[in-house]
Amino acid sequence: MSNLTPFDDEEQNGYIKIDQYNSKQVEHIAGHYPDILRAIGEDPTREGLIKTPERVAKALQYLTHGYDVNAAELLRSAMFEEDYSQMVVVKDIEVYSMCEHHMLPFFGKAHIAYIPNGHIVGLSKIPRVVDAFARRLQVQERLTNEIRDCIQETLKPAGVAVVIECKHMCMAMRGVQKQNSVTTTSAFTGAFQNDVTRSEFLRLITASLH
Repeated sequence: MSNLTPFDDEEQNGYIKIDQYNSKQVEHIAGHYPDILRAIGEDPTREGLIKTPERVAKALQYLTHGYDVNAAELLRSAMFEEDYSQMVVVKDIEVYSMCEHHMLPFFGKAHIAYIPNGHIVGLSKIPRVVDAFARRLQVQERLTNEIRDCIQETLKPAGVAVVIECKHMCMAMRGVQKQNSVTTTSAFTGAFQNDVTRSEFLRLITASLH
């Protein structure tokens, strides 16, 4: 994120945590929240809420920092030539995102596979690609396609598979209030459009191998 300044330096057990935010953006967002608090019937001057506008501004900036991340560059930074052409699966990647319709969280897991075609990528980059797109205002369907397309267009593998399973707070906390519902989306390219290959991927992500 550009123009970052350090906030909330905190040292615990020898570990220094430094959260960084765009101070101008924090100030701009926070400036709107006293009016919002008043509009819902609260008093923004009471003790518990005095710092709430700044806290919310920082939280929103963190939850949407994916706008400043180039996911394709993340992949290109760790691409390696390798003569390997079997399926590579990274499953149970934690997903945290914000529904663009109500700005409420949705969260769950992503399962991703690709079949190399001359190049592999550092395994940690795949969860980072998930975060790059998830840390934006999203819908789960678009998130699934964006992850698929980024991997396909950057690595140019023989195929990509993405399955995402999430719970949506806009369904659990409001509206139909169905706390146990889970939404599953999927997207496939290349070899994964073949029934046999896709079935192998689905078997691997549902198997307990550890």
